[in-house]
Amino acid sequence: MAVLAPQAVLQSGLQPSFTSAGAGGDSFVNDERVYLHVKNASASPVTVTINSFTPCSHGFDHDLTISVPATTGERLIGPFQANRFNNDNSMVSVTYSATASVTVAVIKL
Repeated sequence: MAVLAPQAVLQSGLQPSFTSAGAGGDSFVNDERVYLHVKNASASPVTVTINSFTPCSHGFDHDLTISVPATTGERLIGPFQANRFNNDNSMVSVTYSATASVTVAVIKL
């Protein structure tokens, strides 16, 4: 599992740097001002799963799952509630149903 470094948005703008999605998943520090940007260039949709560590506001402990469309699909996911998605190290854990041709970037506002 790779640790992704958040990239800060500046007034002058940000050209995000994307990296390959980790086969074993990825993680990143979460302060509730970060977003995960996922690009899918593969021929099939990819499911991104954000691990939930505590119940949501309705009392259910369920992971957040997002489908990223095939070919040129992109999703900007977040922000992430710290009390629900942070582990003991203030990190969010993410996995992917496939990683071939999938790139990711963590963007911090």
